[in-house]
Amino acid sequence: MTTTISNSEVTATIKHKGAELISFLKNGTKKEYIWNGNPEYWGKHSPILFPIVGTLKDNCYTYKDKTYHLLRHGFARDMEFELVYKTENEATFSLVSNQETNELYPFIFELQIIYKLFQSEIQITYNVINYGLNTMLYSIGGHPALSLPNQFENYSLNFCPNENLVSYELENDLLSDKKTTITLDESILPLTYSLFEKDALIFKELQSKQIQLLENNTPILNFKFKDFPNFGIWTKRNAAFICLEPWVGYSDLVSANGNIEEKEGIQKLESKTSKEYSFHIEIL
Repeated sequence: MTTTISNSEVTATIKHKGAELISFLKNGTKKEYIWNGNPEYWGKHSPILFPIVGTLKDNCYTYKDKTYHLLRHGFARDMEFELVYKTENEATFSLVSNQETNELYPFIFELQIIYKLFQSEIQITYNVINYGLNTMLYSIGGHPALSLPNQFENYSLNFCPNENLVSYELENDLLSDKKTTITLDESILPLTYSLFEKDALIFKELQSKQIQLLENNTPILNFKFKDFPNFGIWTKRNAAFICLEPWVGYSDLVSANGNIEEKEGIQKLESKTSKEYSFHIEIL
């Protein structure tokens, strides 16, 4: 099942499974800006990463002396969300903890995903609500794949402000202490598949809170993510997409002890409180 929202400039379609954005297009040109999900390369479009981002050591964690198993990026992306609110240009989806989630993640929560259109821009908001008595431990992030229909090397990323990027390498899907500094050319990172020979670029910190996607040096998208301290960039060789991934949290470190309360980057949400995180994709 899908839900569509639109305004005079853009149209977005969201799949109820995973509350996943599967289409964002310009009305006049019908140009599509979200990857088509070709399973030959990667069969998703824009999955939501919750209640973890990345991979846990041995795909498990401990909480209050009990071990829980949780696969890469968590379970939200594979679960049915309920559409709880809709107008012409806005839709809110909800996932509430249940028996299935409790076996994987022992917290009483609601995760709301709110899509809202403003002119040629979509705002995507994650609202995490802790209904339980205990402090809730979680990470959350986006994984939108932006469509690159022309030659991959025609595209580049413009970071604002200019900075040297420090990327941490993955080792068996866990974050190692090996890091590489990427020097930008006047804030520009040209896209090449060789950048991703060791999987994703992972940034624990970015000064930039806005990245422009350029095609042949012309800006085509603005990506804004001020609420997210961590970031990933990823593609697969010969695939016609680039994932710009705003995160709060990341994979376990190679040296992680498995205790989720001590996990680097984990978020803590007090009982009966909520926290919102928003990012924006704007067609230029």
